[in-house]
Amino acid sequence: MSIRSSLFAATLGVTALAVPLVTEPHYAPKLRSPVGLAPLYESERAINSSYIVVLKDDVHPSLVQNHLNFLHANAYGAESTGGLLGEVTAGVRHVFARHFNGYAGAFSDAVVEQLRAMPEVEYVERDQIVHTMTETQKSAPWGLARVSHRPKLTFSTFTKYLYNEQGGEGVDVYVIDTGINVEHVEFEGRASWGKTIPLNDVDEDNNGHGSHCAGTIASRKYGVAKKANVIAVKVLGSNGSGSMSDVVAGVDFASQAAEKKLKAAQAEIKATGKSAHKGSVANMSLGGGKSTTLDRAVNAAVDNGLHFAVAAGNDNKDACDYSPAAAEKAVTVGASTLGDERAYFSNFGKCVDVFAPGLNILSTYKGNPNAIATLSGTSMASPHTAGLLAYLLSIYPSKEFNPTFQADRLLSLQSDEQAIFSFSNIYAVAHDVLPRWITAVLPSPRALDIAVAPVPVTLSPAQLKSALVALSSEDLLTDVGAGSPNLLIFNNVTQV
Repeated sequence: MSIRSSLFAATLGVTALAVPLVTEPHYAPKLRSPVGLAPLYESERAINSSYIVVLKDDVHPSLVQNHLNFLHANAYGAESTGGLLGEVTAGVRHVFARHFNGYAGAFSDAVVEQLRAMPEVEYVERDQIVHTMTETQKSAPWGLARVSHRPKLTFSTFTKYLYNEQGGEGVDVYVIDTGINVEHVEFEGRASWGKTIPLNDVDEDNNGHGSHCAGTIASRKYGVAKKANVIAVKVLGSNGSGSMSDVVAGVDFASQAAEKKLKAAQAEIKATGKSAHKGSVANMSLGGGKSTTLDRAVNAAVDNGLHFAVAAGNDNKDACDYSPAAAEKAVTVGASTLGDERAYFSNFGKCVDVFAPGLNILSTYKGNPNAIATLSGTSMASPHTAGLLAYLLSIYPSKEFNPTFQADRLLSLQSDEQAIFSFSNIYAVAHDVLPRWITAVLPSPRALDIAVAPVPVTLSPAQLKSALVALSSEDLLTDVGAGSPNLLIFNNVTQV
């Protein structure tokens, strides 16, 4: 396989293995940085001869060009320089320039050492396997009820989900996973296919993990945000695993698509004064060993306006040793049980932001338009939180959710200046008490709402994360693990 120089004109990227969050041991990466060489980050789950190369942010264009010339020459197997790996697997697989300059591909040891010696290279990371984080168990659903009640669930509340019926409307959620069963009846036509990242794979979820997560986010019966749109970004294969570089490419796609949607909404607002689009969220219920590149990609996507929920991991260990759980700008989610305990498998520690239901969760699945399954894992906790992010985005500002901020600092969870005091609401009250012969010639309150609809406002990822954390129920969980916050997500519908 040859590398064409035009490939590098667009973007630069990274490759590693990613998988949904299943209960398998993870290991902290080892750093080997000889004097004079760029660091090489290693992993116990390394993919043979596959690497992610990240360039420095301030590299001069001439150095970048020299770097690309080196890769181009080696792509044709120049034996004098060691060459890239065989014709079938050799070369650059992903190129990234959106949030950082870099690329991923298959390279010989000799080429990697030459790359590390180049002054423009910030670091090299060995690609690794990422996987889903789930276990299949039999049980009835309860997670939706838990996020809408603060007290411990009882026989009278454990099957009752209280919510705003418009929750999720106008919000897109990118499910970076194994794909989505977009034909499932519970999505009501709100599920679509975004992109398939793995080479030669199909636009179909043959694993079921991504479909399950999407159902918890936005399906009619099992979803937190029942009006949200879910978009499949397939980065893992039918066996629930894939490369870290494919995952990074999926994050890049979601970030770019969300930015494009935002710009279209801003143009619509400028032209018409309103837009139905209220924001974009991403969910990643997957993970692997520590990856500087994946954490960096997620944080950059958040900085670019994409709200992010990620699974903490299923090894009952410190979440800070896993990626993307360690990405500090995402919302990292541990798993809780019906009995308000930390799930036995859930990772913990200071990198966890909140907990959410993750044991015995019923949701949509693969295979047919009516398929369902019960799964467990932090993979199930994260989509509860992604769904809640979409839910809160869609109803803001409202009586239920109207936090106030100074920049990104949360001042109050509920503004003193509620929408009830808006002109349109005052008009509606007056309209109700006026004689019918007067109201007959006046416009209806609903018509006035449409006529004077304000320009939509939204929350930044940092603002919404701080509000979600502050809104969470405190000190209800047992055995949260050393360093973990005792916080359980809550949608703010019930008052007691």
